[in-house]
Amino acid sequence: MDSEDLGLFGPGSVTWKVHEEPILIVAGLRSLYLQALHPRAMAGVAQNSDYRNDAWGRLVRTATYVATTIYGTTAEAEAAGRRLRALHARLRARDPFTGEQFRVDDPDLLRWVHVTEVESFVSTARRAGLSLTDAEVDGYYTEQRRSAALVGLDPADVPGTAAEVADYYRRVHGELRMTKEAAETALFLTAPPIPWKVSRPVRLGLSLGPPRWAYFGVAGLAMALLPPWAQRLYGGLGLPTTALTADLSARALRLALAAVPRRYREGPLQQAAKDRAARLTAAA
Repeated sequence: MDSEDLGLFGPGSVTWKVHEEPILIVAGLRSLYLQALHPRAMAGVAQNSDYRNDAWGRLVRTATYVATTIYGTTAEAEAAGRRLRALHARLRARDPFTGEQFRVDDPDLLRWVHVTEVESFVSTARRAGLSLTDAEVDGYYTEQRRSAALVGLDPADVPGTAAEVADYYRRVHGELRMTKEAAETALFLTAPPIPWKVSRPVRLGLSLGPPRWAYFGVAGLAMALLPPWAQRLYGGLGLPTTALTADLSARALRLALAAVPRRYREGPLQQAAKDRAARLTAAA
């Protein structure tokens, strides 16, 4: 495979337009709050990972995987997909209600994780102020079927438009629960341990310096950006006023992040992809 290719998407894609946005750090957390509401998906994570003791390592690995699928070459994206499929194929978990054993790579679970992730990305970017037409939103979902294929899903079975995503959420809603595990996970996501290097130790060993408070703000915004039905499952009201406040907060954060120099906002995979695109454009 050409090491200079532009990967699964490329600079003309809606995917690159969406993932240019630093506000997607909020979207990633939003997707985790959503995913926790599916009892089997939550069981698969809880029974097969040490996420509480390795929260930041897991976050970095997930972010690296997503960046590789978005910005890596085709060969790099496909290799990342093969590694993830091989890992998932070995894992089993037990249903918290029936005790039934199930495979972590069950297509229904993979589809849930995929849809909550990509819907969080595009909806958060749009609500934060990224200009996207309805056709571009549909284009993003259609493009992301390529990412779904990497984890082992049949693209034809994955929602490819905003209407299909909304219909999918309606169909799966009856399977979602606010379980003890979901509540514990949501609490952990809201107040995880902050690496000591970026925390300011205070009396009693608590880390309540700027990084901790900044993270609380991001977590609160991620929760506020959840769909109303998800907020209600978490015990909230899901009011229109809450959505408006969340939109304004997301727009403010997006503007603040835009002021950060590009070299600090873009990861190495994104920078390398842009460099490849520039070389290919110049060669043409």
